[in-house]
Amino acid sequence: MVGRSNIVGKPMAALLLKESCTVTIAHSRTRDLPGECRQADILVAAVGRPEMIKGDWIKPGATVIDVGINRIEKEDGSTRLVGDVEFSSVSEVAGAITPVPGGVGPMTIACLLHNTLQQACRLNGIEVPE
Repeated sequence: MVGRSNIVGKPMAALLLKESCTVTIAHSRTRDLPGECRQADILVAAVGRPEMIKGDWIKPGATVIDVGINRIEKEDGSTRLVGDVEFSSVSEVAGAITPVPGGVGPMTIACLLHNTLQQACRLNGIEVPE
């Protein structure tokens, strides 16, 4: 887990621990961060720095989940969205990688709406749909 925030890093680490994963929480100032990342079978990036994690930081075949979303300026003055992972270089090494945009964000919204619907049903005595 690269990122130690109360919003993503710590809860994600807790979820992984619940599933019996061995979890290391690192951050932007971790000594030898590339070396720490190279040990991960699953790397979750939520550090808040655009394209910080490079391809040579990734263990071949690892699964990379990029939670970051950053707006960066292009040469023509327009902007584009990128994650905390440098997609082009990491996708050549990783076994699987989530894109930005279009990866974790839509799943977050879908889960939030699902949970909202379930709670609304419970509060109003309506059968909760599957």
